[in-house]
Amino acid sequence: MATAVAPAERRRANEFTLAWLLDVLVKAQLLVKSQAQDIAAKEAQAKARILKQLGDPNYVPSPVEVVAAFQVPLPGRQGEVLDQDRVSEAAAQASGLGYRKIDPLKLDMNLAARTVSRPFAQKHCILALEGGGGPASPLTVAVANPFDHELFDNLFRLTSSPIIPVLSARSDILKGVADVYGFKRTLQAAVSEHSETGAGIGNFEQLVQLSTGRELDASDRPVIQAVDHLMRYAFDNRASDIHIEAKREKCTVRLRIDGVLHTAYQLPPQLHLPVVARIKTISRLDISEKRKPQDGRIKVDREGREVEIRVSTLPTAFGEKVVMRIFDPETLVVDIAQLGFDPDEKHVFESWIAEPHGLILVTGPTGSGKTTTLYSALKALAGPDVNVTTIEDPIEMVWEPFNQVQVQPKIGLDFASALRHILRQDPDIIMVGEIRDPETAENAIQSALTGHLVLSTLHTNDSTGAVGRLEDLQVPPFLLSSSLLGVMAQRLLRKNCGACAQPTALTPEQVAALGAPVPLLPGGVQFKKGAGCVKCRGTGYYGRTAVFEIFNATPEIRDLIARKSSVDVLTAAARSQGMRTLREAAVRKLALGVTAFDEVLRMTSTH
Repeated sequence: MATAVAPAERRRANEFTLAWLLDVLVKAQLLVKSQAQDIAAKEAQAKARILKQLGDPNYVPSPVEVVAAFQVPLPGRQGEVLDQDRVSEAAAQASGLGYRKIDPLKLDMNLAARTVSRPFAQKHCILALEGGGGPASPLTVAVANPFDHELFDNLFRLTSSPIIPVLSARSDILKGVADVYGFKRTLQAAVSEHSETGAGIGNFEQLVQLSTGRELDASDRPVIQAVDHLMRYAFDNRASDIHIEAKREKCTVRLRIDGVLHTAYQLPPQLHLPVVARIKTISRLDISEKRKPQDGRIKVDREGREVEIRVSTLPTAFGEKVVMRIFDPETLVVDIAQLGFDPDEKHVFESWIAEPHGLILVTGPTGSGKTTTLYSALKALAGPDVNVTTIEDPIEMVWEPFNQVQVQPKIGLDFASALRHILRQDPDIIMVGEIRDPETAENAIQSALTGHLVLSTLHTNDSTGAVGRLEDLQVPPFLLSSSLLGVMAQRLLRKNCGACAQPTALTPEQVAALGAPVPLLPGGVQFKKGAGCVKCRGTGYYGRTAVFEIFNATPEIRDLIARKSSVDVLTAAARSQGMRTLREAAVRKLALGVTAFDEVLRMTSTH
């Protein structure tokens, strides 16, 4: 643990130079001498590249940035390079300081903003992280220079708290400074312009509490900047959803990352209404209607590509809750090879979509990745010689190669009626967002039998259950057996964090709890578990992968369907032909070290 630095204490008087840093990296075996010599010889060119990228001629690159600019491959770590984090970590160890990877979701915005001014933070490249408040409460501060003793002394005098400096990547500190001070200033401007606004903001408590001032206007510039910041912040943190929730005395902003919600901000209660109004304005919703749920969408430009955001509002006890679901083309429409198939699963799925006609079903609960699978299949099939038409409720993401139809029940345009009309549009491939009723099921089957490839989803727990579900929707078994190509059930598992995953072993009790044999793999079994780090926010997981249960409609399976065989009989026949259950597929990912034991149990059920 790092020790607090008081003015009287001095570390050795090394200057934070490139020569010192290169020597540290060589001793840490992160560089060899020839690489260090090459970096030293090309220091000027590296600084020029950094300045050109930043566009600021007055910026002075640090030794850490110079080394990181060379992107030197890390010894024994395929695909990884010596970046600012690795270099800073080595420098911290050599200088006797702690190292801290800054997590933007855990920054104390109020602490950082009140400790020092923004110009001071930018000039000295520091960011207050935690603590402070007097002689008995040390203040932990992220710094980019481990030997800036004058800075530590000034901070001690300024805060009257012992200082615990920790070394962080300069890029992380400057980004944190921009986020904290920029967003803090925006919030302060919005609140100060309308300081009369009462705390009762459109919730049930207004029945007994009277508002004492006008509401914030959605066109206020600080509010616009705040909403823009929230969306950029969500993009930068790989969020799939933004939740804006009204509470009694605050407005909470949470981000869903890898399927788990994280609290990002606690906003002043006065800002809930204007933030919601701004979001409703840009998503073309009625800002005056606060009693009924509404749905809208926003299209934003992110680094040269368009990102769809689906917006949903819901009246709650303390005001409207807004959920913004982010649909990034790079994650929603990917190549089939990126979906997470094992080679044999990929071969079967590609054989289905290569057929000229038939029915393909993808099953699973909400949030299991069904839309991504269907969009990726359509992407592989779309082309100038193919008419791809989709019926969706709602359209998840507008994708130009497809002809997409939005279901609108209010005017009688439901899945069944849309499908009837689409058949007059000379389609080759049809995607039906969900088969919900007998008429849609009948039309989908008839389309598959009359020369169209039909892809759709069902809400069933496993693949073979889809057969029983369609029979419940009055689909004759002989028609289903003639049209079905296959059913694929899927789930999303969180992947072990590559930065902190460590080898582990399963106890006999854990192996028994899996309820499925651990497969024998060519490279051997590698159980891993993430220990938790800043990169994964202490969860041990980073990113997600899909697992699949592939129910292939072979001639034997078709015959069993036509004879109205039970789900158990169908499952047994499919397993005899090589089908892996969802649990078995997940255990395979576990044995490959991709995911952890707890995640397998959480996301898959035994069969």
